[in-house]
Amino acid sequence: MDIKNNGRKPGYPNHLPARKAWRVKMWGGLGSQGAAPILIGVALIFLVITNLNWEFILQPRMSFVQRNGTHFVVDRKTFYVNGWNSYWLMAHGVDFTARSAVKSVFKHGTAMGLSVCRTWAFYDGEDGLQTKAGFYSEDVFRSLDYAIVEARRHGVRLLLSLVNNLPAYGGKGQYVEWARNAGVDIGSSNDSFFSDSTVRQYFKHYLKTIITRVNSFSGVAYRDEPAIFAWELINEPRCQSDSSGDTLEAWIEEMAAYVKLLDKNHLITVGLEGFYGLSTPGKLVENPGDWAKDLGSDFIRHSKTGLIDFASVHVYPDMWLPNLSNVDKKNFTSRWLASHIEDAEVVLRKPVLFTEFGVSEKAQKFNAKQRVEITEILYEKIYEAAKARGAGAGALLWQVSVEGVDRFHDEFTTIPWQEPQLYKTILQQSCRLYNISDYKPIHPICTIH
Repeated sequence: MDIKNNGRKPGYPNHLPARKAWRVKMWGGLGSQGAAPILIGVALIFLVITNLNWEFILQPRMSFVQRNGTHFVVDRKTFYVNGWNSYWLMAHGVDFTARSAVKSVFKHGTAMGLSVCRTWAFYDGEDGLQTKAGFYSEDVFRSLDYAIVEARRHGVRLLLSLVNNLPAYGGKGQYVEWARNAGVDIGSSNDSFFSDSTVRQYFKHYLKTIITRVNSFSGVAYRDEPAIFAWELINEPRCQSDSSGDTLEAWIEEMAAYVKLLDKNHLITVGLEGFYGLSTPGKLVENPGDWAKDLGSDFIRHSKTGLIDFASVHVYPDMWLPNLSNVDKKNFTSRWLASHIEDAEVVLRKPVLFTEFGVSEKAQKFNAKQRVEITEILYEKIYEAAKARGAGAGALLWQVSVEGVDRFHDEFTTIPWQEPQLYKTILQQSCRLYNISDYKPIHPICTIH
């Protein structure tokens, strides 16, 4: 979704102290039964001397999320998702003195029974992760490293989004600007991001850099990290210069193939909003308006792409239908969910994850009850699908914050533990999905409810 911060880029310190990371390995076959304990003891002493933290080195066991038909599975057991968005984890954590907020949101997330967090793994621009095409800030990368190990320590998996269609945090427009500044004849449209060969190579360089990145805290390469739930190619892609969807489809196919070439472990999704396109004229009536068919984004066509593992959909009745009554918005939400779950089940034969949903505080006559009502409608549709072993795989609330990170707030932000009814609704859904999942890690929150 479009982050309501007017494109503001939070300032990052120019230099942060580097931290070394080591992994303790268990050696065998050293000719003595006492060799391994001695080596471990030496390693312990070294860790104390170098002031390293065991919580980043002894990571809990975790398996990769995979897909079996219309279901997510972990260790071959069906896994349903209740989760949230906190796009700000990397941006906020660059200043290591502020990282307590990152730890706090994972702590609160697990207290609500949430298992997946979606966050930005991009920040393109001179103050960001990719400072210019092909050049990266190690300080910002370390902040993402930290978010990943902290997520794993709390038993949370991350859905990492790789670029923004929108201008916030650089987006596709930044890539086009880099090419233009390099003398490439690229035209005036930011949609050149999808078609220009130079820009596509810029993006592939970034993909390779992040996928093969070795975490500076844990020593685990991102492509080998099970705490990464999946890769999202782009947040809310639109290519209005080609309403047929052909340009975006070609880009999705190319980038999905490249990610799969580099990473055999992780799932991929596109990052679509869920609008129906010209390939399915009979479904256009389900869109929030006639305008949606002309965005060059096609839910069915782009989700059917062979290397895309699951479909993604957003739900924003306030933003898409601002003039409707609350009753009509709730009716739209129910139909939107039902349509996409059915399509995922019957047409796509893949899971569908509702990767963003929210209620705007700027909506007419907003009150906290409206947020709860929309959330309950969405949760009920997903729970019904999950009970029937259908394709509705879960949802991620946009967006959860904690105290002290106000600069990342937008009109959809919530701190659920300050909204008791919303908190109760989230926890109830987490436990309902946990109880019907076959995959059941130790979960004290849901086993007592």
